[in-house]
Amino acid sequence: MAVIRVQGQDLVVEMAGLDKVWAHKSKLTIPLAHVRGATMDPGVLGEPKGIRAPGTHVPGLITAGTFHKDGEKVFWAVRDARKAVVVELTDDERFARLVVEVDDPRAAVALIERAASR
Repeated sequence: MAVIRVQGQDLVVEMAGLDKVWAHKSKLTIPLAHVRGATMDPGVLGEPKGIRAPGTHVPGLITAGTFHKDGEKVFWAVRDARKAVVVELTDDERFARLVVEVDDPRAAVALIERAASR
């Protein structure tokens, strides 16, 4: 699971527990100016992921790490699709989007949308 917070002019996404190991990342810091928006998307887990490098993928259990598809890099950290939040990023970032599981998807989307619109 990820914890999302706004720190100054940055969006900080921090992996909790074993997600740090599975995703091969403990924290991502993205300038708010590079955040296009966020949505809840429980269906995202069913989409093709592409090539995993590095990361963990056990269908039906966990998708975590960096996945490459159609020239884009997407960061995943999801076990429960019902709690998935998709954060769309600008071309200035190394990832096109972040797909992370959070405790409260509605609150996370509201936080991101509010902060990105400033």
